[in-house]
Amino acid sequence: MSMRHLLRWGFVVGTLAACANPAADQALMAQTALVGMPKATLLSCAGVPDRQATVDNREFFTYRSVRIASYPSPGVGLYGTGWGPHYGYGWGWPAYGSEVYSFDCDATFSLRNGVVERVTYGGSSGGATRLGQCYAIIQNCLAQAPSVSAPSNP
Repeated sequence: MSMRHLLRWGFVVGTLAACANPAADQALMAQTALVGMPKATLLSCAGVPDRQATVDNREFFTYRSVRIASYPSPGVGLYGTGWGPHYGYGWGWPAYGSEVYSFDCDATFSLRNGVVERVTYGGSSGGATRLGQCYAIIQNCLAQAPSVSAPSNP
C-alpha cells in the first residue's frame, strides 16, 4: 500500500472514531449485561415501568425516555418571486428561529420467572440517537448488572 492510501484510510478511521457515541455503546452492552438481573433489582434501579404486561409466565416492563432539544437557526435564506431570475439573499423575520428535535427510546425488559431474559429497544429515533437516549433508562442498572464486573482499583 502506498503512503497516500495509508493516510486516506487513517483519515477515514479517525473520522469514524470521532463519531463514536459512548452512551450508545453502553446501551448496546446492556442488552446482554442485564440478562439475569432479578426483578427486584430492575425495579430498584430503573423504577416503576411506564407500561407492563403479563403473558403466560412472562412479564414485560417498558420504560420510556424522551428528550426534546431546540437549536437556534438563522433566518437567512434565499428569497424571490418565482417569476424569473429575481432571487437574492436577505434576512427573514424574525432574524432567528429555532429547530426542535425529539429523541426517544422505549426499552422493554422481558422477564421469565422473575429474572430479565431479554432487553429490546424501540422508538421513532434511529440508530445511535435512539441508543444514546436508551442509555438514560439503563444507566443506573449497569452498576448492578450480574454480568458486568466492577472496575478494579490498583
